[in-house]
Amino acid sequence: MSPSALPWRTLRADLSASIVVFLVALPLCVGIAVASGVPAELGLVTGIVGGIVVGCMPGSSIQVSGPAAGLTVLVAEAVDRYGLAGLGTIVLVAGLLQVGLGLLRLGRWFRAITVSVVQGMLAGIGLLLIAGQLYVMAGAAAPHSGPGKFTGLPGLVSEVATSTSALISLVVGGATIAVMVFWDSLPGRLRTVPGALVAVVAAAAVTAALGLPVDTIEVEGLLAAIQPSLGHWGTLTDLGVLATIATFTLVASAESLFSAAAVDRLHQGPRTDFDKELVAQGTGNAICGLLGALPMTAVIVRSSANVRAGARTKASRVLHGLWLLLFAAAAPGLIGLIPLPALAAVLIHAGVKLLPLRAMPQLWREHRGEAVVLAVTALGILTTDMFTGVLVGLGLAVLKTAWETSHIRLTVRDADPGPIEVAITGNATFLRLPTILTTLNDLPADRTVRLDLGGLRHVDHACRTALDTWIETHNGNAGVSVHVVAPRPAEDDRPHTVDATE
Repeated sequence: MSPSALPWRTLRADLSASIVVFLVALPLCVGIAVASGVPAELGLVTGIVGGIVVGCMPGSSIQVSGPAAGLTVLVAEAVDRYGLAGLGTIVLVAGLLQVGLGLLRLGRWFRAITVSVVQGMLAGIGLLLIAGQLYVMAGAAAPHSGPGKFTGLPGLVSEVATSTSALISLVVGGATIAVMVFWDSLPGRLRTVPGALVAVVAAAAVTAALGLPVDTIEVEGLLAAIQPSLGHWGTLTDLGVLATIATFTLVASAESLFSAAAVDRLHQGPRTDFDKELVAQGTGNAICGLLGALPMTAVIVRSSANVRAGARTKASRVLHGLWLLLFAAAAPGLIGLIPLPALAAVLIHAGVKLLPLRAMPQLWREHRGEAVVLAVTALGILTTDMFTGVLVGLGLAVLKTAWETSHIRLTVRDADPGPIEVAITGNATFLRLPTILTTLNDLPADRTVRLDLGGLRHVDHACRTALDTWIETHNGNAGVSVHVVAPRPAEDDRPHTVDATE
């Protein structure tokens, strides 16, 4: 629906909401770009594409797209390894893959990724983001490796203690965080202006007024920062590039669709079509790749701000992209006044919000297996890389599910002098084979066994073979035998839900 066709009340609500979202998006777009190691203007380009292009496309009506803090670490690694040109190719191909997945109607399947893996992924990213930006906040260079960011913190403390400029830079960043935390505690009406914007503007004003020796953002200009490219296709023969593309596709898609599910719970408007939303996100990323800009996802902070501000249609997110474009074109010099410690503080504040600080204790009490998957995923990302960490988390989640759904119960009754009665119920899979064989091998070799398999709902090949072998071995003992009371299910029997647990 075009803005001219909207009722005036709706357009007024969307106009007001778009200004709020613009004010929230501005420092985040710039900060994420700087933290990713690319010109600040490229963060604005991604925000503009997310607003004007993706904002017009079907899928979701309220959620807002743009550069995401959750991709910062991954983008920084890609830029460090392959340069800006390589990043453009990675984002372009990842976008095309997203479009393909959406057209194949696979968007809904991203919801099948366990929440604990996604939370672990975001937690790992958040910890790396916080650790890396602590160096920036102190005016120091951050180590490239994830473990190095943590092991280098004692050295950073020593540097701050002995360097006046580092201490001043850290104070500016710390004051910025304090303003944001204080602003979040104010009544709702006062928080119409985002705390991050207030804190950054205050830091810039104080730094300029006092002439503090802190680094500020280097401004190239919008046109100078954009380096259009049709992609460097030769890099696609590199396995590292392909792994990075797969990670971008997985992380960006999962983050966008989980954000859509969360935003749908915040408003009463039309629900998200996940396949169309994936096509929209892929289109935006393909365009960002062609422009050499940052990748995008749907972002929950800007989306929730859009909902709280009273947005009713897509017009609010489209207008927010237009305001970003006007700002980038008309007042790029203002970006150069922003102190780097202040932007680092904004990203540390965003990184903390990625950590499941409130959810983890309850998750540990109620679903310890899920809590372990979350922690292992985060630890894998911290110690290796994003792709490996997510794969480890997914693998552990699958193993946990397989273990939980393969519960069996073995009951042994010794009716001396009659046969020993053994009943096996549940799902007999290779994961439970040690339990089954230990119980059967502990039975007396000189007694007849009555083996009741009627309660088995599924027997895999490994268990079936082991049972056959044990029966033949036990029958080989003189004067004893195994009486199978119920037929064992065939290997191709369909598995059923297991109700019995140990």
